Amino acid sequence: MSALTLDTLAVSQILCKRGFTEDQAIGGVEALREIDPSELATKGDLLALETKIEKVEAKIETTAANLKVDILRRLIVTQIALGGFIFAAIKFTK
Repeated sequence: MSALTLDTLAVSQILCKRGFTEDQAIGGVEALREIDPSELATKGDLLALETKIEKVEAKIETTAANLKVDILRRLIVTQIALGGFIFAAIKFTK
């Protein structure tokens, strides 16, 4: 596990100036020292993720459009069948 290069004294002093107690500032600095840089996301990682998200969004939009078309087809077929049923019922009752 590699550590981040960090001026811990400067960070601690900044935190103390911002209202942290000395113990809180030391705890914050210690937490920062625990960070593994290999676990951090880079700009390249974020751009790759953004590209993947855009592809998924496009796929979802296409699927939604296809579902709308499918629902309309089924609705039209159902309405035609219902119309035929009503027509047949009227003819049958005369």
